[in-house]
Amino acid sequence: MDNEKLELQGEPVSENIWLCPDGVYRWAYEYDMLRNPGIMVSVWKVLGISFGVVLLFDLIVSLFGGDLKTLDDLLGVGKLFLILAAIFLVLSVISYIILAALYGWKYQVLFEMTDEYVKHIQMPKQFQKAEAIGWLTAFVGALAHKPYMVALGSNVAAKDTKTSEFKSVEIVKVRRKRHTIHVNQLLDKNQVYAEDADFDFVEKIILERCVKAKVK
Repeated sequence: MDNEKLELQGEPVSENIWLCPDGVYRWAYEYDMLRNPGIMVSVWKVLGISFGVVLLFDLIVSLFGGDLKTLDDLLGVGKLFLILAAIFLVLSVISYIILAALYGWKYQVLFEMTDEYVKHIQMPKQFQKAEAIGWLTAFVGALAHKPYMVALGSNVAAKDTKTSEFKSVEIVKVRRKRHTIHVNQLLDKNQVYAEDADFDFVEKIILERCVKAKVK
């Protein structure tokens, strides 16, 4: 895949990461939606918390309402929620497979990182890794003398972006086998992906700058 070896204007700091002329580290990551279960695990966690809250609320209401008079009543409520949880689990897997298929089983992510923040930029589903790198080349190379155009291009081409300010990050979870570093703020969660060859560099930058965060 020679076209994936396009070089950005700037200084390479690892195999796939470049320090661009505007002082921002940039790299592209191709996320395998079947081999890497990170997104699916996150969905299950959200569903689990939601079900737990609803179950607790229902138990409290039933208890004070006098509906839970025997152990069989309690077991009945638990059984109902287990059935519902199983149904939603199956539906979530089916939905994820459909979504993965629509994305061609992979989606492309671009990352921008400075001393203050890391930005997760999801590219449109039609982008391939080489196209994502080529996009970076166009905006960072040809327009290097106009750094503001890089940010403008990011917003235009990207489908979704999420920025995590390092000073606000409270929890950092390093999942090397999944090529993932979670940078979680109080009400916002983000995921940073990096290849094996780049992982140590990205991890070091994040851990050094998230000085208030608890590392897991």
